[in-house]
Parts: sequence; C-alpha cells; structure tokens
Amino acid sequence: MGTSDDRQTTLVIHPGALGDVLQSVPALRALRCCGPLAFSGQARFGRLLDALGVIDAALPFDTLGLEALFTREPLPSSLVTRLAGFDQIVSWFGAKDDVYRARLRAIAKDSVVVPSQPAEGSHLSVWQHLLATTGREMESHDRPEIAPIDPRGSCREGAARTLATLGVLPSRPMLVVHPGAGGVSKLWPVERYARVVDWMMSAAGVQILIHRGPADAEVAERLSRLLDGRAAHLVEPELPLLAAVLARAAAYLGGDSGVSHLAAAVGAPAVILFPPATRERWSPWSPTARCLTMRSDDDQVDEVTAALGAAMRAS
Repeated sequence: MGTSDDRQTTLVIHPGALGDVLQSVPALRALRCCGPLAFSGQARFGRLLDALGVIDAALPFDTLGLEALFTREPLPSSLVTRLAGFDQIVSWFGAKDDVYRARLRAIAKDSVVVPSQPAEGSHLSVWQHLLATTGREMESHDRPEIAPIDPRGSCREGAARTLATLGVLPSRPMLVVHPGAGGVSKLWPVERYARVVDWMMSAAGVQILIHRGPADAEVAERLSRLLDGRAAHLVEPELPLLAAVLARAAAYLGGDSGVSHLAAAVGAPAVILFPPATRERWSPWSPTARCLTMRSDDDQVDEVTAALGAAMRAS
C-alpha cells in the first residue's frame, strides 16, 4: 500500500464478527491519525468500514494468506512482500500462537500482536482495550475517536430511496427495532418489544421499521404479528445501507448484537439491552447509546419505554 507522503502506513488484522469490528473503531481512528490505514477482516466488514470512511483500504482476510505464518515452512514471497510493504502491522489475531507472533515480527519489525479482548478481570471494556493497544490514553468522551460515524452522502442517498420504497415518511420520526441476537441468552422477549413499540407508536407517533438479518426471521415475524402488521420491514440489507438507515433513526431499540453496535456507531439514539454478563465488557463506545441490563421482570418495559423517550428528546 503506497503513499505519496512520509506518514506511516498501517495494516490492522481483525477477523472478528460485526460487533467486535465496530468496537475497534476508536482504535482504528487513532491509528489512522498516523497515516493511511488498511484493514484485513471479513470482506463485508471491510467494505462497511471503507464505505463509512473509517479506513483507506480493505484486504479480505481469507485471501491474505496468513495461515502460512502458523507453520515453519518457507513463507510465500508474495506474502512477505505484501506484509513488508506496511510500516506497522497491528494484529488483533493470533496472539496465543508463538510461531505466528515470531514470524510476523520477523517480517514487520514494528508489529503489535495482542488479543482482541481484554484479559479476564480487566477493568477495560473491549473498545477501551483495543484503543489502549495503540498507545493512546483514554481521556474524555469529547475526543474525535469517540464521535459517531457520519455515513457518506452516497450511503445516505441510498437510505432515503430505500425508506421511500418501504413507505417510511421523512416527516415523521422513525424507530428502528432489531429484536434478533446471536444467542438465546441475548434475546429480550418479543412480547416486551411489542409492548414498548406499541406505546411509542401511540404516545410518540413514531413509525416503526423492523430490521431483519439472515438469522432473525422468526423473531421479526413474531414482532410484526404482535404489532398487527403496522411496521415496515428492512430485510437483510447491505451493511453500508443499513448504517445509513440507522443514522436517520429518531431512536433505536435492540439487544446485544452487531446491528446494535452499528446503530450506536452511526449516532442513533440507541437503547440496547445487554445480559448482565456482557454489559460491562461490550458496551458501545458511542455516547449516543444507552445500555440497560436485561432483566426477567415485566416491569422493565416501563424502563425501556422511558429510556427511548428520553433518547428521542435528547437527539
């Protein structure tokens, strides 16, 4: 990756899931202050970061050939040349493998190989840990690294066209709801989502847009039925489009998921329900997100409704 100036070029290796990658945004921004930044992770997450202007180039992890660094066989010259072209490599991957660490450092003298999550017992959240690995100290929430991402104009234009097609009016506030999550322990009951949303529709006059990802069909359809079909549906959009839609939301409601991290990252006034075991470590970095600890009692419906109302008023 060439550059026309003398600034340091950096490659970040991070093949994690969507929420993991979005937790790294403050760290990516800090690294990019030093010069052009390339990111190697899952291809669709690299495309998202590129579309949002967080990175300068995306290198799909599956085609980078890093598996050779875990062996003692001679390294392909193409891999050595590619990696040696960067001034610095930050790998949030492979930290437990001595061979990988040694071989990467033999190619890139200025390399950092660390776990993508803090050690057990650490007081740091995931995003704080990743930022700390860049050598930047954590100060106030006024720093540029913590500001929400503003999707680019082309993404926003696509979002406007999509919402118009779905019948979502720009003149009325939109509440985006994502009832799905990556595990059963992270799911808030659909019936409670429906009660919160029903109140928001009647009292706050919001339009409802239910986002449905590849694994969310069942919970999304149940929520739609409970709302008597009064919600629009955004089904499996490309991530840059979803980011721009979320950025237009008057409020967002969801559980501990990559979509919720994306909503927070683009500045949606978000209320996110976390299981007690994950809230402290995985809370988003964005100041527009309000995180609640998920409880089993029905009384939490009032708490969530109040939090959404406050989020909308503050935006």
